[in-house]
Amino acid sequence: MKIYKSTGNRGLFDEQENHRKLSAIGNPLEMVQNVIDFEMFRDTLEDGVLTKDKKSPAGAKPYDVVMMFKILILQRYYGLGDTQLEYQIIDRLSFKKFLGLESGDKVPDEKTVWAFREKLTNEGLVEKLFSQFNAHLKSQGLIMNEGKMIDASFTIAPRQRNTKEENKKIKEGVGNELWEDKPNKKKHKDIDARWTKKNGETFYGYKNHAKVDSKSKFIDKYKVTDASVHDSQALDDLLEEEDKGQDIYADSAYTGEDQEKTINKYGMNNKVHEKGYRNKPLTDEQKANNKEKSRTRARVEHVFGFMEQSMNGLVVKSVGITRATGIIGLINLTYNLFRYEQVMRLTIS
Repeated sequence: MKIYKSTGNRGLFDEQENHRKLSAIGNPLEMVQNVIDFEMFRDTLEDGVLTKDKKSPAGAKPYDVVMMFKILILQRYYGLGDTQLEYQIIDRLSFKKFLGLESGDKVPDEKTVWAFREKLTNEGLVEKLFSQFNAHLKSQGLIMNEGKMIDASFTIAPRQRNTKEENKKIKEGVGNELWEDKPNKKKHKDIDARWTKKNGETFYGYKNHAKVDSKSKFIDKYKVTDASVHDSQALDDLLEEEDKGQDIYADSAYTGEDQEKTINKYGMNNKVHEKGYRNKPLTDEQKANNKEKSRTRARVEHVFGFMEQSMNGLVVKSVGITRATGIIGLINLTYNLFRYEQVMRLTIS
């Protein structure tokens, strides 16, 4: 007599039932798909990726560019490496549904994903796609321009095992001269990432400097540097003429004469935290002002918090600042896509 439920029998509508259950539980990919038409990116992707002067239609057809772009969004949202990404697409119903794949369809392998990401990065398409979606946000009034928040977060890169002499040359800016006789070793060496220390912790990699709309919490603009660049040094790259008249919020790392000049140059209202100095501590009034500014400034932490927790951390597994810039750009774009779904859901409810 059987005492357990039978297994191994597949019904005609089992897959549909599984999708229904995923929807009921809350499938974030389906939720994003319901509010974003990824076809908006097709022209940009095809113009930048597809070979236009191909002389013959012979040869293997490329994978659909929008599907490949969505694969990169999956990768950034779930923090997956290329090999693990291929495995998960094959294995997971929700991934296939998001990509429009059926169970028997061929899945792009890790080399195909890598090559597509390289193409986007080298052609500067990540920045174009980010700007394109931001134009969509602006058209819907979601970049509200009632204030901006500035902050930076570390993006960890694979640590390098170099000799002291090699590190010295890298810091002097002549790292490209190293390992000429070992090309296979050289291509795995990152001469752009840097070490830095903050609050007693050491970090190796890059920084994601972001300007965030203070009302909607969408990333408005970003700049990628190595980790040793001080937060405030990217300020001039982040601010724009259209920021004129808005309040700017940032922590005390952005104080100083040069930073004040930059803020004044763009005609913004300085709401940056004031800093106390030795023999010149903050007054009670300054402390109260900082506390009031924190009510807005703290919202920028939600952005990086989502990246670190919901998107499984700010990490790049690549070599060089060009690739890091592409990956960090995809991280920022992925955040904006999922933030858009949140805003739409809250608006409807």
